[in-house]
Amino acid sequence: NPKSAYHQLFIKGCRIRAWLIYCDHMAQDLTAEEIAQDRDLPLEVVQECIAYGATNPPEVRGDIIREEESMRAMGMFEPGYKLDPTPKYVDPQERARIRRIPDPSP
Repeated sequence: NPKSAYHQLFIKGCRIRAWLIYCDHMAQDLTAEEIAQDRDLPLEVVQECIAYGATNPPEVRGDIIREEESMRAMGMFEPGYKLDPTPKYVDPQERARIRRIPDPSP
């Protein structure tokens, strides 16, 4: 999805990341058929998403790293954040640095 900050693959025609389909399959122990029915997707698309996720793609790992860095910069991992969930301001230079973090090598 060229409009997304994520580098990983999306299902064409919708805003669902293939990785999320894989996570549904693994974490919730759902079959490809159940996911296809629940999300109103073709079975072949769901199977392709599961196969993609099983390869542990570097672009997904990179997205996770960038997301965690962004959360860290906003103070979301600090002990008192849950009591006062107000994110810190992140300046444009820091946001740009986080966006430039490369995907790890396979």
